[in-house]
Amino acid sequence: MANSGAEKLKLYSYWRSSCAHRVRIALALKGLEYEYIPVNLIKGDQFDPVYRFDLQDFKKINPMGTVPALVDGDVVINDSFAIIMYLDEKYPEPPLLPRDIHKRAVNYQAMSIVLSGIQPHQNLAVIRYIEEKINAEEKTAWVNNAITKGFTALEKLLVNCAGKHATGDEIYLADLFLAPQIHGAINRFQINMEPYPTLAKCYESYNELPVFQNALPEKQPDAPSTI
Repeated sequence: MANSGAEKLKLYSYWRSSCAHRVRIALALKGLEYEYIPVNLIKGDQFDPVYRFDLQDFKKINPMGTVPALVDGDVVINDSFAIIMYLDEKYPEPPLLPRDIHKRAVNYQAMSIVLSGIQPHQNLAVIRYIEEKINAEEKTAWVNNAITKGFTALEKLLVNCAGKHATGDEIYLADLFLAPQIHGAINRFQINMEPYPTLAKCYESYNELPVFQNALPEKQPDAPSTI
């Protein structure tokens, strides 16, 4: 393990969070051991964890009350992208960005489409608000529109540079963002992947790799026994 002998990392996570999911892939890819501390976003652990001693200081760790949060000794990082880049700089092997500057730019673009163009629109707080203020049907339409728009852009971006994975045959930053997003789109929002053959091919390749399989939401310690 890359961090053997050092104080174990702590990851505050929620099993179904795609943001936490991508960090779990990064940790697995880097071969890093960590303590998994579940934060139940449905029950509101992030706001009032009175019954959880291990979460008493969570709002100090992350005033936004979101996951993931990574604690590395005295270092606290709350954003998934920031966490992943921190891990890549501290533990540079295997690298999460290619040396080729064009492929590197493609990785950043794919990451950005997921990070700002899709995921915020399916965030738990957002879809709860839409369902409460309007109705469940509008919530579904909202999420489907965001995913469809984002996946269409990703398909066009990656169709000419994908190999086994998003930007070739190595796992890079784009893959860490794509895998959780596609998994959630299929399993949580029932998105048909037929219009996105490049993304579907990448997803098939992720399903063959333990670093991706072990990070799946349903395999986390706080996942319900029946999903």
